[in-house]
Amino acid sequence: MHKARMKASQAGGPPDGGYGWVVVTSAFFIMGLSAGVLKNFGLFFLEIQNHFGVLTSTTSWVTSTMIVVFHLGAPIASVLSMHFTQRSVIIVGGLLAASGMMLASLDLSLPWMYLSIGILQGLGLSFSWVPANSMVSHYFLRWRPIAYAIASCGECVFAMLFSPFFQWLIEAYTWQGALLIIGSLQLNLCVCGSLMRPLVSKPQSPTKPNLGQIQVSKSTAEPTPKKKLSFQWSLLRKPELLFYILFAILAAVGFFIPPLFLVPYATSLGLENYWAASILSVLALADLFGRLACGWLANLRLVRNLQLLTMVVTMLGVVLLLLPIGKDYGVLLVFSLLCGFLFGCVVAIHVTSIVDVVGLESFDSGLGLFMLFRSIGGFIGPPAAGWLVDLSSGYAACFYLSGLVLILSGVFVVLVDRLVERKIAATSESYLEY
Repeated sequence: MHKARMKASQAGGPPDGGYGWVVVTSAFFIMGLSAGVLKNFGLFFLEIQNHFGVLTSTTSWVTSTMIVVFHLGAPIASVLSMHFTQRSVIIVGGLLAASGMMLASLDLSLPWMYLSIGILQGLGLSFSWVPANSMVSHYFLRWRPIAYAIASCGECVFAMLFSPFFQWLIEAYTWQGALLIIGSLQLNLCVCGSLMRPLVSKPQSPTKPNLGQIQVSKSTAEPTPKKKLSFQWSLLRKPELLFYILFAILAAVGFFIPPLFLVPYATSLGLENYWAASILSVLALADLFGRLACGWLANLRLVRNLQLLTMVVTMLGVVLLLLPIGKDYGVLLVFSLLCGFLFGCVVAIHVTSIVDVVGLESFDSGLGLFMLFRSIGGFIGPPAAGWLVDLSSGYAACFYLSGLVLILSGVFVVLVDRLVERKIAATSESYLEY
C-alpha cells in the first residue's frame, strides 16, 4: 500500500496521506519547539529587563531582533531547501536554535542577547519553521488546510505546556539556567528534521480546471527544472501578492504584541506570576481550537480561504481593541480566550492561502517573500508597543495599536481576493473558448 502511494505520487500530484502523516507529525513537533518557544519568550521579558535595568523599549529589541531574523531567514531557508533538501535545512536550523539559547544563558551582556537570542535563535527558528511548512504543503492537496492546521497545532500545544514549565524553570534555575535547558530541548528539532523525507514528484498535465483550485499563474502547469531550483523574485510583479505582503506586514505588527505584553499587563494588575503565566496557557489552548476549527471549516470550502481570512483577522482586531477593558483575571481570561481562538483561525489559513495567490509550484518562493516582508512588521511591532508603554505608563496603548493594524490588514485581504477571483474568471473563460 505504501509503495503504491509513493508510486502514485511520483506519477502525479501529492500523495494526500501515507507518509505525509509522518511529515505532519514531525512538523507538529517542529512548530512546537520553534514557534511555541517564541510565543512564550514573554515570560523572560521582565526577568531580562530587571536584570539589566533597562527600559521596556530597550528590552523589546531582543524579541524584535529574533522576530525580524526569523522572517528575514525565510528566503534563505527557501533557497537552501530548493538546492539541498528541507530535511538538511531543518537539521541545521535545530543546531542554530539550540546554540542560540545555550549561548544566551552565559549572560554576558544585553548586546550578547541580541546576537544569541536575536540572530542565532531567530535564524534557527526560520530554518526549521519554513521547510516544515513547505513539506506539509507539498505532501497534501485535498487535505492541505486540515493537515496544515494539525501541524501548526504543535505551536499551541507546546506553548500551553511551556508556559507553566518555563515559569518553573525560571524560579528553580534562574532565567539563565532556563535558557540552557530550553536550548537542549530544541536539539530535538534535528530529530524531527531527519524524518522529513523529500517528496519527488513529476509534473502532471492539467485536465479540466477546478474553479476552486485554478492556478492563476500561467506557468504553473508546466514547471521547469530552473523554476524548481531558483527563487522566483518575479512573483513581486503580481499585484495580488504585493497586496498580500501588505497584509502580512500590518498583521505582523499586531500578531507579536499580545503574547509579549499580556503577562506584563496581567502582572501590572496585581496578578501573581503563575496566574499571569496561566493566561498564555489559556491563549495557547484557545489558539489550538481555533486552528482546528478553521482548518476544518476551510476544508468544507463553504467560503473562499481569503474571505474567511478577512472575517477572522477583522474580528481579532476588534477583540484586541476591547482587551484593555479587562481589569481582573476573569474578564482578562475571556478576552484572552477570544483572542487566542481568532488568532488560531488566522494562522490556520494565512500561510496556505499563499497557494491561492501564487499557485503550488511557486509556494516556496511565495512563502519566502511573504516571510521576508513580514519581518518589517515584526521589527516595528514590539518596539513600537514598548515605546507606547513607556510613553503612556500603561499597557492599553499597545493593544490598541495591535487591534487597529489588524483591522487595516483585513482591507488588503479583500483586495487580494478580488484580484484572485478576476484571474480565476479570466482563466475559466479562456479554457471554455479553447
